[in-house]
Order: sequence, then structure tokens, then C-alpha cells
Amino acid sequence: MSSAQQAAGRSLIALISDEDSTTGFILAGVGDVNKDGQKNFFVVDNKTPVSDIEDAFMNFTKERKDIAIVLISQYVADKIRPLVDKYTQAFPALLEIPSKDHPYDPSKDGVLKRVQKLFSE
Repeated sequence: MSSAQQAAGRSLIALISDEDSTTGFILAGVGDVNKDGQKNFFVVDNKTPVSDIEDAFMNFTKERKDIAIVLISQYVADKIRPLVDKYTQAFPALLEIPSKDHPYDPSKDGVLKRVQKLFSE
């Protein structure tokens, strides 16, 4: 299947992040609730079980065919790092972002590591 075929119908950005980041993205117009009541965002706090984060990640990356990009706060990605590092699909694209209380660390970003590896060979 070509990249164009994989991308067809994908128009949403999904978000797995803390409340402040999620609120900002929703205010910017990213938020969506489809006809089945599914949201394209998942709010994580310190009480959120890792299994719920994994379920949201799997839903956005495997089950939903309307998601083009998944933004995940890096500190949240660290909680499910094996799952994030194993993800290699082009669509939806997976990008780690910083959050208000957790700065971005490029050494932890799997996508950046793969890009650096490509250019170093």
C-alpha cells in the first residue's frame, strides 16, 4: 500500500498529554468528537493508569483511521516507552512534544534517534 493510500481519509491530530497542553490544543481547534462519541484527545494526570495510556495510544495508532498525527507529551511517552519505540508506521505520524512541567529531551525521542541514524550512515 502506498503512502498516499495510507494517508487517505486521515485528517485529525490526536493528542495524549497533560491537561494544560490538551486545553491549549483544543483552544487552537484540534479537538474533535466523532459521530460515535470518540474524542481525539486523552488527558493524562498523575493518577492515570499506564494501561489507560497504552489503550489510548493503541486506539489512536491502530484502530482509528481518521488520525494523521499523534502528538504525545514526552513524559507520557516515557511511561509507555517500549510501545512508543516499537511503533514504526508512517501513518499516523508519532511526534513527542514537551509539556509545561517537563522539558523536551532529544535523547529520549525515538523518531529523532531514527532520523539521526539515517543521516549518520
